[in-house]
Amino acid sequence: MALVLCRAAVRLRARIAQPRWYTTAPAEALSRVRNIGIIAHIDAGKTTTTERMLHYAGFTRRIGDVDDGNTVMDYLPAERERGITIQSAAITFGWRDAQLHLIDTPGHVDFTMEVERAVRVLDGAVTILDAVAGVQAQTQTVWTQAARYGIPRLVFVNKMDREGACWRRCVDDVSAKLNATPLVLQVPAAQKPRQGQYTPGELAVWLDAVSLERITFDILSDSSGSSVRRERLTPDADPQAFEL
Repeated sequence: MALVLCRAAVRLRARIAQPRWYTTAPAEALSRVRNIGIIAHIDAGKTTTTERMLHYAGFTRRIGDVDDGNTVMDYLPAERERGITIQSAAITFGWRDAQLHLIDTPGHVDFTMEVERAVRVLDGAVTILDAVAGVQAQTQTVWTQAARYGIPRLVFVNKMDREGACWRRCVDDVSAKLNATPLVLQVPAAQKPRQGQYTPGELAVWLDAVSLERITFDILSDSSGSSVRRERLTPDADPQAFEL
C-alpha cells in the first residue's frame, strides 16, 4: 500500500511540475494571455480610457460615457449614479493574436484594498495621469502597490484637450514624485498648443518613437478616433521628430 501511494505521489508531483496542468487550454494559448490593470487617481479617466480600448479592439460598437452611466465596466447602480468605480471589474477581449483580461480598478482612497486585490494577479499595469493635475496622491499609492509586486507599468497621459494640459510636466512628475525614469514613447506632433490649449486638430497627429511612425487620426470622417493612418518617419523629412 505504501509503495502504491509513493508511486501516486511521484506521478502527481510530475503533473504539478508541468505548466498549468489543471487547465484544459494548451500551453501555447496560455502564453498569449495577459492580465492588464488600469490604475490611477480618482477622476483621471480610467473607465473612460477602458471604454476606448474596448471599442478600438472591436469588442463594443459604441463608446460608453461615465456621465451618462452607460459604461461597460461600471455596472453597479451606485457606480453609475456616482460616476466613480467602487469595485474592480474585469473583462476579456482579443487584440491581434493575444487575449487580454482587462481589470479596471477604483481610484478613490476608500477603495484602496480593491486595487491591492487586483495588482497581485497582473502581468502589467497602465497608469493614467490627468494632463493638468499630473501625479496625484492616489497615483503615488497605486504606483507603490504595483511596485511591491514587481508589476511593469506604462503611463498614459489623459485629458490632453483640457486647458493647462502639459505632457512634459507629467513626465517630470513621474521622475520627481514616483522616483522612476520615464521613457517617452509617443508625443503630439504639435509640441506646444498655439493658444494655450490643444485643439482637436493638434491632437490628431502623434509621433511614435518605437515604430518611428507619424500616426494621424482622421477625426473629420470618424470622431471616435477609429480611423488611423500611419506614415514612416525619416530623418530628412522629419528632422524635428528625431530630435525628440
